[in-house]
Amino acid sequence: MAHDVASRAASPVEALSTRLADDLVTLDKELGEIDLLISQATVEAGRHESKRSAAAEKLEGMPVGGDPKDRLDQANALIALTRRASLMQTQVEVLEGKRRALARYRDGLGAYIDVLAGIDPDAPPSSGAADDAPMPAAVARILMAAQEDLRRDIARAMHDGPAQSLTNIVLQAQIVERLVASDPAASANEVRQLTAMVQQTLDATKTFIFDVRPMVLDDLGLVPTLRRATRERSQRTGIPVDFETMGQDRRLPMDLESSLFRMLDEALAGYLGVGPDRVTLRLDWADRLTADVIANRAVVEPKSGPDVAIPTADGDKDLPPALAALVEERREAEREAARAAIRDAICALPPSAWREIRDRAASVGAEAELLDFGGHLRLVAEMAAPDATAGEPDPA
Repeated sequence: MAHDVASRAASPVEALSTRLADDLVTLDKELGEIDLLISQATVEAGRHESKRSAAAEKLEGMPVGGDPKDRLDQANALIALTRRASLMQTQVEVLEGKRRALARYRDGLGAYIDVLAGIDPDAPPSSGAADDAPMPAAVARILMAAQEDLRRDIARAMHDGPAQSLTNIVLQAQIVERLVASDPAASANEVRQLTAMVQQTLDATKTFIFDVRPMVLDDLGLVPTLRRATRERSQRTGIPVDFETMGQDRRLPMDLESSLFRMLDEALAGYLGVGPDRVTLRLDWADRLTADVIANRAVVEPKSGPDVAIPTADGDKDLPPALAALVEERREAEREAARAAIRDAICALPPSAWREIRDRAASVGAEAELLDFGGHLRLVAEMAAPDATAGEPDPA
């Protein structure tokens, strides 16, 4: 009997539960390591801040008429200690941000495990849509593949972005440390470079966190998040992006709010990628939420041929047949040039972005429609009645 039980193949639900449990253990271990790093970095940050405060007090206490070289040396030492203290504090903030991201992911896995615990792995498949129906093997494989893809993307982004930048900051700090001891005057430029690197890394980390999951979406809602997304995408691409909202905005169910943001952000990225002159995102909070994303490109007037007067259509009957044919050919060429100019002005949403938006809209019961030959995306979603947790006023 024991052999039969041991040899019985695990069901998809059991396999997924085991995989998630293993992932949960790994995440707990990683969170423990990050907690240790945060503790160590906090101690180091406090130590450097104490040294910086002592150096500042020593500089203030030096007599004004004293040796200028001593004051210069003390000022350079204060600058170096300030940079080190700032660097350590930045490292603490980066580690704390990573810990929050992993903690949210860990909580999500825990919720999935709790759901799977309520599923009977031995229950026969049901044709109905009961909540306790076993998960099909294909769905389990898709879910695990999606998790791996998400982990791979986050790991690659962390490695190529903040992690690499922090490595460069450490190297730059070592350069500054050596120059402060040997050539204090030359260290000033290196300190400025170090400050710029820290600021760039901080900005890149904030952008990365926003792209993964904008926390402002959970805190303030859809309108402030889209306002920030349009502003940042406009700054990155150099293309004007207008954001308009009409009516009283409100908080939506979390899944709908997240899906709407993802769809609209995907549409913005898709349209900006085809090089429009301007993109407009408009929200209309009526009985239903209507979102329009419109990409515009100026119509370039076709180059005209030789300045030759073309008779009107009424005058064609007075022309010889050969000349009338030439006139009609010229008219058709100009009409085709005008049509081509209009086609060139259309900024169509890329097919891959449209498929992603269409499928996501179907998953939350929203309507998605492409208008104007693909240059206009419209999303329509039903809204639940406002509750006590409705969104706060838009800070803009």
